[in-house]
Amino acid sequence: MYRVVGDGPIILAHRGGGAEGPENTPEAFEALRNIQVFHVETDSHLSADGQVVLNHDPEVDRTYPASGKIREMNWSELRELRGVDGGRMIRLAEALDEFPDMYFNIDAKSEEVALPLLEVVHEHDALGRVLVASFDESRLRRLRRLEPRLVTSLGVGAVTRLVAASQLAQPARRLLVPGPLEGVWAVQVPEKMGAIRVVDRRFVATAHALGCAVHVWTVNEEEQMHRLLDLGVDGIITDYPTKARKVLEERGQWYPIAPANAE
Repeated sequence: MYRVVGDGPIILAHRGGGAEGPENTPEAFEALRNIQVFHVETDSHLSADGQVVLNHDPEVDRTYPASGKIREMNWSELRELRGVDGGRMIRLAEALDEFPDMYFNIDAKSEEVALPLLEVVHEHDALGRVLVASFDESRLRRLRRLEPRLVTSLGVGAVTRLVAASQLAQPARRLLVPGPLEGVWAVQVPEKMGAIRVVDRRFVATAHALGCAVHVWTVNEEEQMHRLLDLGVDGIITDYPTKARKVLEERGQWYPIAPANAE
């Protein structure tokens, strides 16, 4: 089953650790193995010919020396792209095959990619090592209805209610968030939303009481990592997985997660 927590805080490599290698590429995923980080946070889009590909932006312009929308390009075109740092695009199906030891935290970036993503996960018998995230709460509910065993994070609307609930006394808290959140295993949030602080001790305690791990994004500075770990968060989503491992080692909290295929 997907590991949202470990013996200590876990590291989720944002876009595969995009500050340390070519983001969302097999080259970046391979580098994670070398530092024993087995959680990849990545993003998915649908190509013109229906392939689920891993890329953050809906266009290729920022990460590859090309121009165009992924939705308007076939996989035969996308597979030939090479970034200036040598990275190549990969399909979800290939990532699941080539990295059976990895857990994949996948943002379903559009409504149209959601069902094909679930189909790929089923085809590769990968429910136990995939968590699906999205800012769209209805998208996540739909996927959970179709596949009750699917692990997801919490949608934005529910996060807003959770933030509000965490500031209330226990009886009033239940009015906003009445009980365990079916199918939701993790709350993945920024430390702040604008001027509003999201993650504090009460928020972490409220999420834990509902059976959810707390993963915070995108945390790239050591000082912020220490501050959040002091609050008891369960995971750090970062562009710098090597830096995050160093912080955990310094704190005596580095407990490597076993590879997914060793579970």
